[in-house]
Amino acid sequence: MSDPEQDRDRGPGPEPRDTPQGAPEAPRAPEPGAERKALPPAPPARLTGRDVLWAGLWPPRVTRSQLIVAALLFVLGLGLAIQVRAASAEDSALRGARPEDLVRILSDLEDRSGRLEDERNDLEEQRTDLETSSDQAEEARRQTAERERQLGILAGTVAAEGPGIELRVTDPAGGVRADMLLDAVQELRAAGAEAIQINDVRVVAGTFFTDENGQVRIDGRAVNAPYVIDAIGRPQDLEPALNIPGGVVQSLEKEQAGVTVERPETVLVDALRSADRPDYAQSSP
Repeated sequence: MSDPEQDRDRGPGPEPRDTPQGAPEAPRAPEPGAERKALPPAPPARLTGRDVLWAGLWPPRVTRSQLIVAALLFVLGLGLAIQVRAASAEDSALRGARPEDLVRILSDLEDRSGRLEDERNDLEEQRTDLETSSDQAEEARRQTAERERQLGILAGTVAAEGPGIELRVTDPAGGVRADMLLDAVQELRAAGAEAIQINDVRVVAGTFFTDENGQVRIDGRAVNAPYVIDAIGRPQDLEPALNIPGGVVQSLEKEQAGVTVERPETVLVDALRSADRPDYAQSSP
């Protein structure tokens, strides 16, 4: 039991506050003598893989030698890529070619190989003649004159005759173009033609073909149908080059042109070109 006198000495206590039913009690202030406990340190933030990668790349730590090596590797890789692409382009061109185109390419390679072999044999024979001839000066003059004649035929400054073929092209529909005649000339050259003439125009290395106002022009001169192409060379090589599948003859016939190929005993190429004198170039001793 409590003593009433002691209760009076303590004085009146704090009035009790009405706390709503169900409301949480307010936190009590810590007593003055109570010890304060230190909060534990917060755990360090966890780095993700992206953060680690970015920290390793930035800021960049690149030396001069590393930059030089990187530039060299880039140039090397670019060169290899260009080379591989060029090689694949050539391979794809051959893979996509038609069988008749492959036959023509193979035939041209065989013909060129044969002509190069013949030329090598001729040069070796000339060397042997020079070495074994009793009058080497006379033999040298003879070979020089023969070489001059051959160059004159190629340049179109002298007439030529010999075996060959005559290609005649009629054009009733007007579908023959300059590029078709150029294709015929290129096929004949690839087959070994040594001298070519179209109508009255001599065809040489610098000859050009154009279409102007619906008319074919060769070296600026108008050429009308029928187109007669005289070519000197080995007939057994020239005629098959024109008649291969997908070749000159078939291309012309698709344009409703009439094409005939003949082998006369002698083909005459007598259209001449003037020898242009060079303005600056001179023969060296």
